[in-house]
Amino acid sequence: MLSECLDGLAIRPEGTYVDVTFGGGGHSRAILEKLTTGRLLVFDQDADAAANAAALKDDPRFTFIAANFRYLRRYLKLHKAEKVDGILADLGVSSHQFDTAERGFSTRFEASLDMRMNQQGTKNAKDILNEYSVADLQTILGRYGEVHNARTVAEAIFAARHNTPINTVNDLKDIVQRYAPRHRENKYFAQIFQALRIEVNEELVVLEEFLTQTPEVLAPGGRLVVMSYHSLEDRLVKNFINKGKFEGEVEKDFYGNEIKPLKGVTRKPIEASAEEVERNPRARSAKLRVAEKV
Repeated sequence: MLSECLDGLAIRPEGTYVDVTFGGGGHSRAILEKLTTGRLLVFDQDADAAANAAALKDDPRFTFIAANFRYLRRYLKLHKAEKVDGILADLGVSSHQFDTAERGFSTRFEASLDMRMNQQGTKNAKDILNEYSVADLQTILGRYGEVHNARTVAEAIFAARHNTPINTVNDLKDIVQRYAPRHRENKYFAQIFQALRIEVNEELVVLEEFLTQTPEVLAPGGRLVVMSYHSLEDRLVKNFINKGKFEGEVEKDFYGNEIKPLKGVTRKPIEASAEEVERNPRARSAKLRVAEKV
C-alpha cells in the first residue's frame, strides 16, 4: 500500500520524515522522490537493510540509523531532528527476511530456527524452544500466536526436546503437525512461528515503546502512519491513537475534553485493494492507520 502510505504522510517537499522500518527501501525511495530540501531519516537493525541503504548514502537528504526504532527519540536527538513532520512504520517481517531461507522466518524452507531481526541479538527461536518452561511456552503460543491448544503443543515441545534438540524448521513442524487442524496446517504453523518471532524480537514491547515516543517527536500537525499485519499489533496502534494509551478508557480533563496527543485521520483502518492482494498476497492482512499530532 505504497500510495496509501504516502498519502497518509501528507509529505511536504521541505519537511523532515522518518521511516522506522527501512527494509528493502521501497517506501524510503518513494518519500525521497517527493522531497526537495527536506530530510529523511531511516531506522533498521538488520544488516541486510544496511546493505540496501548503501545505495542512498551519497544523498545529502538521507540518513541511515542502524538501530531498533524503540530508540526513536534518542537517535533523532542525536541527528538534530527532534521534531519531524511524519513517521512511517511498516511492521512485521520484511519480504526479504521471509524469502531468505537461512533467516528461519518462513515455514516454507528447511533452515535453522533463528528468527532474529537483529542478527547480533543474543536470543533466537531455538533458545526459546529448547530452554523455556512449559508454562512460558504456553503463554507465548497463546498470547502471541493465538494458538487454541497452546498447552498441548507446549507440552509436546517440552517432551520432544528431551530426546533431540529442536533446531530446524522441519524439527518443529514434525512435532506440532499432529495438533494442527485438518486442511489448515499452514495457517497453524504460521501462528506458531509468529508467536516465536514476536518473543525473539520483543515486537509488541518495542511497538509500545515506539508509539509512546511519537507524540513527543512529531511537530504539530505531523502524521503517524502505521501498517500492521496481525490483530495484536493493530490493537495497540488503534488504542494508542484513540485513547493515548494501550488499555482502559481515554482520560478527560475537568471540562470533559479527551486528553490524547494524537487524533485519528482515518476512522477505520485502510486495507489493500483486491488488485494489490492479487499482486502481493501478504497485503491481505495489512491494516493501515493514520494519525495526526494535535
